[in-house]
Amino acid sequence: MLYSKNLENAVNEIAKLPGIGKRTALRLALHLMKAEAEDVTLLTDRINRLKTDVFYCKKCYNISDSEICDICANPKRDTTTICVVQDIRDVIAIENTNQFTGVYHVLGGVISPMDGIGINQLKMYELFERVEHEQVRELILALPATVEGDTTNFYIYKNVKDKVGQVTTIARGIGVGEELEYADEVTLGRSLLARTDFDKAYKK
Repeated sequence: MLYSKNLENAVNEIAKLPGIGKRTALRLALHLMKAEAEDVTLLTDRINRLKTDVFYCKKCYNISDSEICDICANPKRDTTTICVVQDIRDVIAIENTNQFTGVYHVLGGVISPMDGIGINQLKMYELFERVEHEQVRELILALPATVEGDTTNFYIYKNVKDKVGQVTTIARGIGVGEELEYADEVTLGRSLLARTDFDKAYKK
């Protein structure tokens, strides 16, 4: 119990953020109390803009300041190669490798019945719609090397294998159970370059 109810309320709200415990929340709240009023106003304005001025790309579901993200709108990107990822953090990780020139499709998660996540909670039908109506030469499955990731990979492969030129998966330089966002850029870049046919990769 803190001496100020207002401080306690602020700490409780900050502690709701992922990875933030009560002690860290208290430290942040006290820092904000000491900060200049203009800095706090700027911070709250930037946070508010996340809800009002940041959108999901209508094509790939990456984050964007407009209806279509910069990647999808870039004429230099190879639109015939689509990399399927779990979330926006994976897009950032792959872009940091400077090894991929195609476009993305952000599923928003992976199939996980234990967590109540099925295909209806993901951008799965939107992916199938793109495959149906766009000329897709290669679909790269870059989902986590987990049971849930593999389950999602198989589901996608089963539904698109006869509709795209090639379905590949990134090489297993990414450790089993590892999230893409935590892989170093060199390993992730090499995994992209050494990607293999999905069918062959899972028959080994």
